[in-house]
Amino acid sequence: MGYIEGRVSNGAPGQQIVIYARSGIWWIQPFANQPFTKVQPDSTWRNSTHLGTEYAAVLVEPGYRPASKVTTLPAEGNGVLAVTAAKGKPAASIVSKVIHFSGYDWNVRSAGSDRGGEPNAYDPENAWVDQNGYLHLRMQQREGIWSCAEVNMTRSLGYGSYIFVVQDTGHLSPSGVLGLYTADDLRTDDVRAELDIELSRWGIPASKNAQYVIQPFYVPENVARFTAPSGALTHMFRWKPGTASFETVRGLQPAPSASKVSEHTFTSGVPAPANETVHIDLYDFRHSRNSSQQPVEVVIEKFEFLP
Repeated sequence: MGYIEGRVSNGAPGQQIVIYARSGIWWIQPFANQPFTKVQPDSTWRNSTHLGTEYAAVLVEPGYRPASKVTTLPAEGNGVLAVTAAKGKPAASIVSKVIHFSGYDWNVRSAGSDRGGEPNAYDPENAWVDQNGYLHLRMQQREGIWSCAEVNMTRSLGYGSYIFVVQDTGHLSPSGVLGLYTADDLRTDDVRAELDIELSRWGIPASKNAQYVIQPFYVPENVARFTAPSGALTHMFRWKPGTASFETVRGLQPAPSASKVSEHTFTSGVPAPANETVHIDLYDFRHSRNSSQQPVEVVIEKFEFLP
């Protein structure tokens, strides 16, 4: 990330700046839950931004509600007072970390993310594959900064069975989250098109610690909560037109004899494939409210896809 700044001419009290950075599409900056940049008394403004090929500043009236992702910048009118854009300046090349796991290439996240409602920092050093071919994801503090880990596949798979073999996650803190999901990051809809397996208590120690989800999560019928026991588990979902069937079993192999932990089938609101990719994400939910953060590591032994 970097910083972007500017000045408003002939502004009025209450007006704010909305910043967008372009990477394929326009993304609001610095995060979707922090969409506004305050104009200072001297008419200047400044904020952080993810790096992109272009940047835009939009001056808006009080009460304006910006979209978090757009293919084209908003036009003047309907609360938009002025729009300006600039090409990104060439900078040192950013070398993305790619790892090979379970027969696929995966990008390792280095930029921050607001998944879970509050920004988390991500460090590529927190994700690696060991000599057994197992994927390790770690959350830890380094040089005073708490950072998380995420990988996402470099290709889209579409309909089929997605299988995740995961070692014990019983040591996750109440606010720790392990997400196993498909997502199309370039969709501009505010509602994400996702199929999710999420292992977390969401900050509530007495809560159930796992759920199956199709987005949007705030529709009660789109979430099926359950309790995942300690020990190794295999989580999977079968994605077909109009249905998504989830299942969790004990052990490291999805054998017919495996003891079933939970299952649920969604038949409404199931998205169709587009450009989604598989994500495996370890992060802290509302970390700023967690006073007892501890380093944590999870191990995914295998990912398997069956058409």
